[in-house]
Amino acid sequence: MTEPITLRVLGTSVTLLESIRQRAEQELGIRLVYQIHEVQQAQRIAVMQPDSYDLYDQWFHNVDLVWPARAIQPIDTRRLALWEEINDLPKRGRLSPDDRLATGSLPCDRLFVQHDGGLGNRPSDLISMLPLTHNADSFAYRPERLPNGLTQDQESWSWLLDERWCGRIALQSDASIGALDAAMAVQAAGLADFANIGNLELDEIDRLAKVLIDKQRHGHFAAFWSDDQEAGELMMQPRIDIQSLWSPTLMQLHRAGVQYRLAVPREGYRAWFGGLSLSRCATGKVRDAAYAYLNWWLAGWPGAVMARQGFYISNPLRTRDHLSAAEWDYWYAGLAAREELPGSDGLPLIDIGACREGGSYAQRMGHISVWNSVMDEHNYLVRRWADFLRAGRG
Repeated sequence: MTEPITLRVLGTSVTLLESIRQRAEQELGIRLVYQIHEVQQAQRIAVMQPDSYDLYDQWFHNVDLVWPARAIQPIDTRRLALWEEINDLPKRGRLSPDDRLATGSLPCDRLFVQHDGGLGNRPSDLISMLPLTHNADSFAYRPERLPNGLTQDQESWSWLLDERWCGRIALQSDASIGALDAAMAVQAAGLADFANIGNLELDEIDRLAKVLIDKQRHGHFAAFWSDDQEAGELMMQPRIDIQSLWSPTLMQLHRAGVQYRLAVPREGYRAWFGGLSLSRCATGKVRDAAYAYLNWWLAGWPGAVMARQGFYISNPLRTRDHLSAAEWDYWYAGLAAREELPGSDGLPLIDIGACREGGSYAQRMGHISVWNSVMDEHNYLVRRWADFLRAGRG
């Protein structure tokens, strides 16, 4: 009997779910090995050890690191049966021409392989990454601990710097993400103004760092987290009242009986777009299996699992066939839940009558201020961000 092809997928716990792995193995007849790491470690492995994985489950801003390192190879869209079903958000940068074009590392600007081997938004048959899961992120807070003077209709990134929350705030620790949340907060609070918040200049990074370090020297931020599990543990502690957050964490909080609200900041969301890239070392039958896995991700069922933990998929109408009408109405249409809805683990998650903060898919993804970004001065940002993280120690 021939041994099944083994496909190694490098990534994070955000989308590498055991239910996805098991279902793909059954339907594709392959052996799937998920290599799960925290964000920075996965990035390092992706850049430096492309022979250790076959597919990299990542975010578009990380393409700026792995593509120049030649760690990944182009994906041929002619081998993707449902490529034409993928919507305009990753291909053109927005769902509707009326939506504002956000700053940061727009997926469309690093999607298509150009004639010179670089990446850009001019369509071609070759892409850097298959765009799949995405979402609009902000921060969550404990509404029962909302300080006097703040109300739900005033939700703003500036709340992360408001002295009334001092010592009870947590941030994401990765510079590519946490620094954007912080920059949004600094600008919203009127403490600095940035020409392009998704691509800060050196002096702007210094201004951002100064504000944050000054805040941290008197203990403004209580903690920093690296993945959604750690974020959930922090939010369940009495000392944290407000923090930047990813959608899977909300499932942890709900199951723990923690009352929270996901903010709809008036300045707009910080968004991300994830997907799968092909290692430069994947060849032959392994590469064929990788393409089968890419096509499987677009077939509908995986997108339904992603929806149940709050994520969107790039061809949502295919996923609609795998969601109940009530699920579709809640997760994508922005309507109140007509029945109790399950999470991605199949257990009850959404209560009857609940509405998703921010509204429908089109409303939420049309309210993006900035995409997760690797800035031109990324290395300098990382150094100054490290200065900030150290400022509250000792």
